[in-house]
Amino acid sequence: MEDNNRQSPIFMIRGFWWKFLSGLLLLYAIIAGFIIEVPDTMIQETIRNLFYHVGMWFGMFTMLITGFVFSLLYLRNFDEQKDLVAVEAVNVGLVFGLLGIFTGMIWANFTWGAPWVNDPKLDGAAVGLFIYLAYMILRGSISDVYKRAKVSAVYNIFAFVLWIVFVLIIPRLAGESIHPGKDAAPVLPMHLAPSMRIIFYPAMIGWVLLGFWILEIRVRIRRIKWTIDD
Repeated sequence: MEDNNRQSPIFMIRGFWWKFLSGLLLLYAIIAGFIIEVPDTMIQETIRNLFYHVGMWFGMFTMLITGFVFSLLYLRNFDEQKDLVAVEAVNVGLVFGLLGIFTGMIWANFTWGAPWVNDPKLDGAAVGLFIYLAYMILRGSISDVYKRAKVSAVYNIFAFVLWIVFVLIIPRLAGESIHPGKDAAPVLPMHLAPSMRIIFYPAMIGWVLLGFWILEIRVRIRRIKWTIDD
């Protein structure tokens, strides 16, 4: 198991520098995000949540893509290491997703007067999270290790496709949405004020790197447990 661990790196990034960069970028986003002067928009000061709420969703998307890729890699040669990375990527993605929903509800309460409204983007995100929660329940219901890995990998691939459908495709086909980010809404990155863009992009990179950092820690913990059990 130890040899396999050394020969199966999760990521091509080596060293501690990218972890330090993640912390530095997020610290910058937290401090600068609260002290900069934001443009006068209909959502007023709450636009600062853009650096955190959207960043969590960036991290979630990255983790779900990682889980999707490693599920495909697992089905190619049935390497249990790939299944391990896939499930832990989904775990981290779910945490980011739930935090994104929570911060979004706070934002919505100030912007729309209610933490949740009937909107295709919000409903699609909720359905997408439930699909991945079902993935975790499925894994817990299968006792055989190899069968669990195979069934979970197949489900994870379909779950990612459904996630894209419910979160990206259906909301656009549904027509009107009060959620920002549709039809060139003014809070899209390319339409942000320059003072916000210099915080938004570093913040997104920081959240994504944080996701990989957490994923690496979780995978290492699981591998240590495997070594102890063996």
